[in-house]
Amino acid sequence: MTNTRVLLKSRPVGEPTPANFAVSESPAPSLADGDVLRRTIYLSLDPYMRGRMSDAPSYAAPVNVGDVMCGHTVSQVVESRNPAFAVGDFVAGYDGWQALGISNGKELRKLDPGTAPLTTAIGVLGMPGLTAFVGLVDIGQPKAGETVVVAAASGAVGSVVGQLAKARGCRAIGVAGSEDKCRYVVDDLGFDACINYKSPDFYPSLKAACPNRIDIYFENVGGKVLDAVMRLLNRGARIPLCGLIADYNARESPTPGPNWLPLLVARAKVQGFIVSDHGDRAPAFVQEVAPLVRSGRIKYREDITEGLENAPKAFIGLLDGRNFGKAIVRVSPDPTH
Repeated sequence: MTNTRVLLKSRPVGEPTPANFAVSESPAPSLADGDVLRRTIYLSLDPYMRGRMSDAPSYAAPVNVGDVMCGHTVSQVVESRNPAFAVGDFVAGYDGWQALGISNGKELRKLDPGTAPLTTAIGVLGMPGLTAFVGLVDIGQPKAGETVVVAAASGAVGSVVGQLAKARGCRAIGVAGSEDKCRYVVDDLGFDACINYKSPDFYPSLKAACPNRIDIYFENVGGKVLDAVMRLLNRGARIPLCGLIADYNARESPTPGPNWLPLLVARAKVQGFIVSDHGDRAPAFVQEVAPLVRSGRIKYREDITEGLENAPKAFIGLLDGRNFGKAIVRVSPDPTH
C-alpha cells in the first residue's frame, strides 16, 4: 500500500489557494506492537483548519510547513497489533488529510454503523454537533420563549443549534448566505425564519423577524451579521462565541469590530469557547442529541466531495461559503453503503 497525503506547502497570505497545498505519495507506515493502521474513508473539513495554516498565536499549535494537514476522520482498521482493535473496526480519529493513519489507538473512538451513518461521527454527532450543544446549552442557557439567532444556520454547527433551540421551546432565527440556504433552514430544519445576510435589507428583515429582540446569538461568523445583531440585544443576552470566519482570511489584523456599547447597555454576556475544552460534555450531548437524530427530529445535510486530491478546492470553497451543509471529503469507498 502507498499513502496519499495532502501537505501544507506554504502558509497562505489572505485567502488560501491551491498553491498552498501539495499532494504527496509515500510508502504505507509499518506497525510496531500496539499500533493500529487504518484506511481513511471520510475526512471532515472545518473552518478551524484555516487557523492551523497560520503561525500566528492561537489556542492550538499550527501545522508545520511540509506536514500533513490536520483534520478529523472516519476510517476502518486494516491492520492491528493492538488487542483493543480488530481488522474491520470502524473508528473516528484525527488522522488528517491522508489515506492511511497509524497510532497506538488511544485517541480512537469505535463506531457502530448500525446505529448511525459513519459520516455523522464527524458531523451532527461529532465535533460540530458537540460545539452546537456546548455553546447553546452551557453558555446560551436557553429558556422557552426566548429568541435565538444563529449565524451560518445551514452549516454543520448552526443547523444543530437552531434545531436544539426549537426543541427547547425557543424561537429560532437563522442567518445564511443565499435564498436556497434560507429556504432549507426554514422548510427542512424548522427554523421560524432565516435572513439572507447578502440582502440589501438585511438589518430591517432581521429586526422584523425578531419582534421581541434577541436573547441568544450563536456567533461563528462576525462581520456585518454581528454588527446587526448587536443593535437588537435584549437585557441579559448571551453570545456563545465559537468562531469568526469572516476574519479568517484577513491579510492584516481585522479592523475594529462593531460598537461594543450595546453589550454594556444590554448587560450581555459574551463567552468564547473551544469545543476541545469540553470533552466531558460528550456523554450528555450524545444522550440528548443522538435520539433526536435517529428519530428525524434533528435533520442534517452533508456536502461530500469525492477524492482526497480535491480536498484543497473543497476547503477553499468552505471558507468562501460555497458548501451547503457539513463539508466532507470521501477519501475511499464506504463499505457500509
